[in-house]
Amino acid sequence: MGKLVAQTFLTIDGVMEAPDKWQLANGLFDDKMGEPIGAAFTSAGAILLGRVTYQEFAAFWPTANDPFAQLLNEKPKYVVSNTLKTADWKNTQILKGDVMAAVAKLKKDTANDILIAGSAQLVSSLTNAGAIDEYQLFIHPVVVAKGKRLFKDGIDPTLFELISSQGFATGVIEARYRYKGKARA
Repeated sequence: MGKLVAQTFLTIDGVMEAPDKWQLANGLFDDKMGEPIGAAFTSAGAILLGRVTYQEFAAFWPTANDPFAQLLNEKPKYVVSNTLKTADWKNTQILKGDVMAAVAKLKKDTANDILIAGSAQLVSSLTNAGAIDEYQLFIHPVVVAKGKRLFKDGIDPTLFELISSQGFATGVIEARYRYKGKARA
């Protein structure tokens, strides 16, 4: 049975955006950061994406010419969407309807981790349902004050345990957390 791992970049004020919107423009990505990011993709048995992230990835990676593109193109990919009609990116299936049941089945049927890349809305809803087992957060020393947040207002109070952390020369911190459960009132 696979673990569901959410990997995302965010600012210290909790905002998630596409890397070109703030991280890369501010020089906050380096090769050392690429190591744990790449390792998570390499070891994953499957990749789970929300529709918006899927469309961004599918517009770029199928025609990119580098080893990471080859890795992404070969991995099984699942996109959660009730509106997407087709998924033309190689090895992609659309998950419609009861997302929690589909994710539970995916976890049961996948031996290795299932990596969620970005996908703010999906991560927020799966967090509220207690479905994500681990979080790999790359926290950037930037405040942007607006944008998509990792956790939306209204999510149930949730507890996490720090598994590991490391800093990079860019000031970015990778923090890995394990889901512990819902906080009691």
